[in-house]
Parts: sequence; structure tokens; C-alpha cells
Amino acid sequence: MTLFWSIVGLAVLAVVLFETDVLESGFGASVDANAEFITTITMELMTIAAIPIALKMFKKKRIHKELVEVKAVALRKWGVLRLTMLEVPLLANTLFYYAYMNTTFGYLAIILLICLAFVYPSMDRCLADVEEEEQPTTLNDK
Repeated sequence: MTLFWSIVGLAVLAVVLFETDVLESGFGASVDANAEFITTITMELMTIAAIPIALKMFKKKRIHKELVEVKAVALRKWGVLRLTMLEVPLLANTLFYYAYMNTTFGYLAIILLICLAFVYPSMDRCLADVEEEEQPTTLNDK
């Protein structure tokens, strides 16, 4: 929970500092168009790859088995990885938006922020993640 809110807080702090002109925005826009292009493509690919992996991570058999067997240790390890996969690009996209004033980064950050709602580490979610899934019953089992 600390990791979740600290990185979201850093992104919000960056937005507040740039929007109130405490920090100067657009400082990278006139430097190098090639660097901006490479950064945009890299962040787009990173974001597009991170979202489905992070959202489906706990459903993978190997990871789910570890979550059920080792519980707290596995939940900490895989939960931190999952949050990092979404929040590091969120923070980077926020900073790149203000560096280049390119709306692509802003949209990517908003998409990642929305995805965080699906992995919010509430106590109920954490308990559900470390429980054994019930196998669906079929008519043949009866």
C-alpha cells in the first residue's frame, strides 16, 4: 500500500509543481526531436506491454501456485513487481509530458492511472490473491 500511494503521490506532486509553475515545463521540447520521438515510442511500447502483463500476472499458474503456498512473501514479491510495472511508467510518462509538453505522455499516464484501480492492493484483494481458486464443477462431476 505504501508503494502504491507513494508513487501516485510523486506523480501528483509533479503535476502540482509543474502546473503552478514552480518547475518549468516544456524544457525538452526544443532540444532534440529525435530524442522525443525515441522516448515516445519507448514509453508507448513499455506502457502497452506492462498493462496486460501486470493485470494478468496473478492468474499465471506458476505465480498463483507460489502465492497460495508462500502467501505473504510471494504476495510482497509479486505485488511489488506488479505495482512497479504500472507505476514507474506512470511517473515517467507524467514527467515526460511536462518535459516535452507532448499529450501522448499525458494520455499514457492517464491510462496507467486507470489500470491502477484494477490492482489496488486492498486487504480483501490481498487475501483473495493468496487463496486457492475453486475448480468449476461440471455436470459430469455430479
